[in-house]
Amino acid sequence: MSANDHTPSDPPLIATPPPIAGLLLAAGGGRRLGGRPKALLPYRGHPLVENAVRVLREAGCGPVHVVLGASAAEVRERADLADCVVVDNPDWAQGMGSSLRVGLASLAGTGARAALVSLVDQPGIGPAAVARVLAAYRSPTSLVAAAYDGERGHPVLFGAARWADIAATATGDKGARVHLARHAEELMLVECADIAEAFDIDTPPDLARLL
Repeated sequence: MSANDHTPSDPPLIATPPPIAGLLLAAGGGRRLGGRPKALLPYRGHPLVENAVRVLREAGCGPVHVVLGASAAEVRERADLADCVVVDNPDWAQGMGSSLRVGLASLAGTGARAALVSLVDQPGIGPAAVARVLAAYRSPTSLVAAAYDGERGHPVLFGAARWADIAATATGDKGARVHLARHAEELMLVECADIAEAFDIDTPPDLARLL
């Protein structure tokens, strides 16, 4: 018997399912924060972008793709984004839609069965909420979003079969709103208000939430 032959006692070969990628949108320039890029805001001794990456990884996302825009070179220099796929969005000032398109394009060919999209400026959303949304994945057509007291929020999970339509309709600051509106009946909301807070860091008073 050769070394490559299997005996009845060999364990069955189980194929590893394709991954669900984490897609972190971190391109914002922080216009209402005086032009401070949100990715580099300090949070617990580290840039905010590092916290957002950690959350995705601890929840079970892989690979993790990060879309940068404002001060991208400085973010790459100051933040530890090892083992992430980092892509630049030169059109970041046009709004979230452009970053979403760049991020989804970067996932082409990875074999990911879905993308879980999160925002860099929501540190109140931790691994538990992300994992809850991940657990709702069912197929490449899955469409899932976290909800907070019944209101849709982030993160949002898009099955790979939806990426082309999302990219085609993501413009300005609308992000995936057009796709979500067209497919509202297919959207699964996963309540997360009991384990997360969906606030944004947008204005100077919001910075107190980072302390």
